[in-house]
Amino acid sequence: MRSGDSRSSRREGASAVGLSEGQSCGIMGGGFARILQGVAGLLGAFFILVGVAVAGESPRTISRADVVTALERGPGPARGTVDAPVIMVEFSDFLCGYCRIFAQETLPRIEERYIREGKVRFVYRHMTVRGDAAFLAAQAASCAEDQGKFWEFHDVLFGKEVPFVLTSVRLKEYAAALRLEAKSFSACLDAGKHAERVETETMLGRALGATGTPAFLLNGELVIGAYPFEAFQRGIEVLLGASSRKPDGRRQ
Repeated sequence: MRSGDSRSSRREGASAVGLSEGQSCGIMGGGFARILQGVAGLLGAFFILVGVAVAGESPRTISRADVVTALERGPGPARGTVDAPVIMVEFSDFLCGYCRIFAQETLPRIEERYIREGKVRFVYRHMTVRGDAAFLAAQAASCAEDQGKFWEFHDVLFGKEVPFVLTSVRLKEYAAALRLEAKSFSACLDAGKHAERVETETMLGRALGATGTPAFLLNGELVIGAYPFEAFQRGIEVLLGASSRKPDGRRQ
């Protein structure tokens, strides 16, 4: 498959795990190479951060597999064991209603059934499609991650109808309610410490063919949209079955 063929990768990824395109908060798509070229200044730092050995390469020589590996293995909020046979990467926006549905209704069931059993590792990546407020919220969540409370902040933002006029003052109030160290959190948010990371993850999601949120990588295969638990269950079981048939128990 050509790395720039995002439409083809989206169709093939969805069919591989038995899912068609679901409901999502949409954006315009773009070609893999063109989007990577657009964030060339950020890619080197990103790959150094995640420890993938392509940091010195140009965007034209970075493959889709390199990007998937970086997103799966790099530091960031994750749940589950590192050697789980299925890696599920979510691209999400805190102001996307479909992302909220997934966080509230579907993720807890995936966690209970698969993540806690060591079958799925779940990795969260930012993909801000709902404007400046969403971009700020993503940075705030990363600031909370610095203090070991990403998932608590994640649950606060998705646990209520967050206003679209989401200010830094309100985000700092959420942080205070979680008893985060106020001075450090404020300094992190005000300085835009994680702005480049959020921007890069967003653009990498687009480069892989995500045209809306939530979007997912299931062992590298792209699936777009919020589905009920039963749909994800079918896809995960397909991948678990494929993994169990491999002699070394590892995915390709």
